[in-house]
Amino acid sequence: MEEFESGGRPLEGVSTSTAGFIGLAERGAVEGLPELVTSFADFQRKFGAYLSENAFGEYRFLAYAVEHFFINGGGRCYVMRVAPSDAKPAAFTNDVLSVTAKNPGAWGDKLRVTVVPSSKAKTQIYEIAGENKYRVKNSAGFNPGDVVVFNDGENKQYGQVVTAQDNVVTLTNNLDGDVVDTELVPVKTLTTCEFSMQVIYKDEAEVFENVSLNVSAANFVEKIIPRSNLISVGFKAAGAGEEESPVKSPFELISGIKEDNGSFIISLTGGSDGSVSSITAADFMGEDKGPGKRTGIQAFIDNDEVSIMAVPGVTIPTVQLALVAHCENTASRFAVLDIPREKKKVADVETHRNIFDTTYAAMYHPWLQVFDPLEKRNIFIPPSGSMIGVYSRSDQTRGVHKAPANEVVRACVGLDCQYNKGEQDILNPKGVNLIRYFTGQGIRVWGARTCSSNTLWKYINVRRLFIFLEESIKRGTNWVVFEPNDDKLWARVHRTIDAFLTRVWRDGALMGTSAGEAFYVKVDRSTMTQDDIDNGRLICIIGVAPVKPAEFVIFRITQKTSEQ
Repeated sequence: MEEFESGGRPLEGVSTSTAGFIGLAERGAVEGLPELVTSFADFQRKFGAYLSENAFGEYRFLAYAVEHFFINGGGRCYVMRVAPSDAKPAAFTNDVLSVTAKNPGAWGDKLRVTVVPSSKAKTQIYEIAGENKYRVKNSAGFNPGDVVVFNDGENKQYGQVVTAQDNVVTLTNNLDGDVVDTELVPVKTLTTCEFSMQVIYKDEAEVFENVSLNVSAANFVEKIIPRSNLISVGFKAAGAGEEESPVKSPFELISGIKEDNGSFIISLTGGSDGSVSSITAADFMGEDKGPGKRTGIQAFIDNDEVSIMAVPGVTIPTVQLALVAHCENTASRFAVLDIPREKKKVADVETHRNIFDTTYAAMYHPWLQVFDPLEKRNIFIPPSGSMIGVYSRSDQTRGVHKAPANEVVRACVGLDCQYNKGEQDILNPKGVNLIRYFTGQGIRVWGARTCSSNTLWKYINVRRLFIFLEESIKRGTNWVVFEPNDDKLWARVHRTIDAFLTRVWRDGALMGTSAGEAFYVKVDRSTMTQDDIDNGRLICIIGVAPVKPAEFVIFRITQKTSEQ
């Protein structure tokens, strides 16, 4: 019996509601991959709490945006932290060990690292097997380079393991006195010297047991501590030219005190959040230093999950244009932009709007009044976080084809500015989506337009529907690559895409009373030349008719007389 594939493969739609945020935070990595966050409590664990207005001013809105993203229906997002160029990590350094907070910020000053002596192996000496050689009960756990201590119950002698094999341990120095102990419960023991580290930050704790300063050991401190989310460490080994000193336990080398004292507490100092004056547009735009070292907006190059992005509260045109360019280059995500809070007059709003012409972004105004748990009063926050939450809620309840408008903005108690119908009629056709208050209906999003001059792409839901279709088809047809480019493959591709688009049409995302009116799929000799086939190109042409929102609802009413 042989199995083979003859039909199309099921094509699953991609997520359209995963958000991406960039901004200042109390803590968190400033380079590398954006961090997945699934709730505001998760955000607080990874990036800290709200930032104060005194310290961070207009750049403090990341935490509020993420909070209101989840309040308004968001499910998951990726966050990339930005820090001022003069921010510094807290640190502790001595002649042996350096301990540094994992990332910059004053939060690191609250870190406490407790070091206590420990041991991973203990045995007894059965006999002296030669010069510096001792036959032991069990040599497991004794590695070359390990510091060991022999304790006869009264005195301690330190040494270092040269070799350990077949229950024979060779040390760098000879042990004085009677070291043999063959009793069932030994009094004289040979023990390895390690240390354990407990790292505490608020209610977060990490424990690393039996860590060593032996560079060649698997439990070497620089091999174990990289697993920490709070600290990084560095070990300074004695240089070749330095005067040889007596063998000491790792705990004594680090702390300068004897093991009998029990523990040593390392306090980190020097952490700094930096100054607001040192923040520039370049910090948010980021740098592409290569895989794992990208910052700011550039860090999202390595992420293919995000479909909606924002830099909350940052209205610097160069930053917003960089975000728009990123979305246009990937062609798989959509930007939500804020307008400066102080721009309230129609002419001022239009001035900021006119900077952009893109189908991959939308602009919202005014700012929202919400309760601030940090300052215990109402404040105004940029609308981008809440709007992305509305996008996510609308996608989950209705679908990406539904315009994310005429939706209530949750947890919003007021607006920074009330716009009327006349101002709406001016700004909405120009691509500024207003958030308005309606008596008895609360505060609602009252616009669904992109920042584009192209009338084919003026609606947010049309652009996002095409992003959804393109990404779903692209990811769902990866199996086609390197398959024989013949009629059988074309038929399978046609069936795969046809079945997917039929499902999309049935969900109400496409126009038409039948699937034939809603879309068409062509992949045959009419879409490819022999040259295309010879050069390994499979070309599929797809046409779809998207549903557009009923933006203007017109009722025509006439009087009816008794004679009519």
